[in-house]
Amino acid sequence: MLLTHLIAPIPDLLRRHAAARGSKTAYRDAYAAVTYAELRDRTGNLAGHLADNAIAAGETVALLLPNSVQWIEACFGVARAGALSVPISYDSTEPEITYRLSDANCKAVITTAERGDLVARLKSGAPNLKTLIVTDRGHCTTDALRFSNLVATEAASPARDPPMMHEPAFILYTSGTTGRAKGVLLTVHGMLWVAATCWAPISGISEKDTLLSPLPLFHSYALNLSVLTILATGASAYIMERFSPTEAVRLLKTGEFTCMPGVPTMFHYLLQTTTSDTELKFPTLRLCISAGAIMPATLNRQFEERFGIPLLDGYGITETSTMVTLNSPIGGRIMGSCGLPLPGLAVRIVDPATGRDLDPGGEGELIVRGPNVMPGYHNKPEETRAALRDGWYHTGDLARSDENGFLTITGRHKELIIRGGQNISPAEIEEVVSTFEPVLDCAVIGIAHPHLGEVPALFVVARPGRAIETEHLIVHCRRYLSAYKIPQTVHLIEQIPRTGSGKIMRYKLRERLNELEVMP
Repeated sequence: MLLTHLIAPIPDLLRRHAAARGSKTAYRDAYAAVTYAELRDRTGNLAGHLADNAIAAGETVALLLPNSVQWIEACFGVARAGALSVPISYDSTEPEITYRLSDANCKAVITTAERGDLVARLKSGAPNLKTLIVTDRGHCTTDALRFSNLVATEAASPARDPPMMHEPAFILYTSGTTGRAKGVLLTVHGMLWVAATCWAPISGISEKDTLLSPLPLFHSYALNLSVLTILATGASAYIMERFSPTEAVRLLKTGEFTCMPGVPTMFHYLLQTTTSDTELKFPTLRLCISAGAIMPATLNRQFEERFGIPLLDGYGITETSTMVTLNSPIGGRIMGSCGLPLPGLAVRIVDPATGRDLDPGGEGELIVRGPNVMPGYHNKPEETRAALRDGWYHTGDLARSDENGFLTITGRHKELIIRGGQNISPAEIEEVVSTFEPVLDCAVIGIAHPHLGEVPALFVVARPGRAIETEHLIVHCRRYLSAYKIPQTVHLIEQIPRTGSGKIMRYKLRERLNELEVMP
């Protein structure tokens, strides 16, 4: 089923719901709330002020904000200015932020006052950055525009409100196998197509729902479901700044929430947190949704038995505007499977070496074609050509299908590590470790973790006559990498196994794990 009325330009959706349910709360967090009527007005004001400050249509604006109502207002305001949003994790390190600002050629940054001075320092690495907008959180000494003033006052210029649908509207950075993060170009049409074929008809998200969202908004999963689908359907959402199992339980017990999306790690922690409370009930929660990483069948069963609430597992990636498959709350389900492909989406499982389609039960690479597939990677034509071939996006993930079409993700043809739903490129960690002077060579692999799915394990070769102090190496990593990318274990090895062409033979490192001891 395709609910075509949900696919419309962002300004049209804002006006539609402001007229139909203007006094209804659209989004709220622990500190603020905004109704649909206020959202229309405030985002229009922001869009006009962006135009007044020479942000042209088609230019890029970075969102360096924590999860909040302000994040959503900023995102919609940028869209109404005809510009592209570039979400950046608020926990990113300075090198990570600088790379994204430069790669996306950002002309403005919307951030908090507490990060204003940091962004000002980074202008040398992003020379086209000309406008800094800060919220009232924290303090900065840098001259900047105040977000609270921009959204509350009319600008000299009106909002451009272009009918952007098929043009890129977002650049979302995702780690891949080639090292530096790639900017995925996504469109409003592609994102809302997922709302119209997946979240609304399968999950039943509608204006009657109030979503509790602990997902990071800079991820495509949250941007699609917790931001854009809420707007498209006229529902409401409470945005948690970050996931806390005790806070999530407290909120769910209030009886306000009907649906909660998450990644498998979150549902594991919810189970662990509530073990002693056998009488616990979430009175209005009708559905939970899991994506972002493989959901173990055991966890799925335990959660549903414990709470009596369906936990639907799905599979998606940034390059497909999030979702490819989802289980349905009605009809048959296969635990451990990520469900059926979305209606209207074509999927194939092919032999990675030959491209030949495999019979049901055969394991091969999952490739996808449909309206939700990205136009390409920003400023990376070679990577785009490698990923998009004859209209098919090659996911790099291994999967198999049963006779009824239910898909199960079995691993990755690519080398991406997924830690609790966060993508980690081994090459990105290796690049940082290789700059630590005592290290001669290094390699990273993903190793199994009972709660997070996978974590990075680092293998290092010391330079002759040098000793590698693990604590100093980890401090070095923390200086350049986000916390979730820090290696879980460090192993000293005499030589990194490589092919004749120099590629790391990661499977041999996995074979050697049992032979090695973690460095003290």
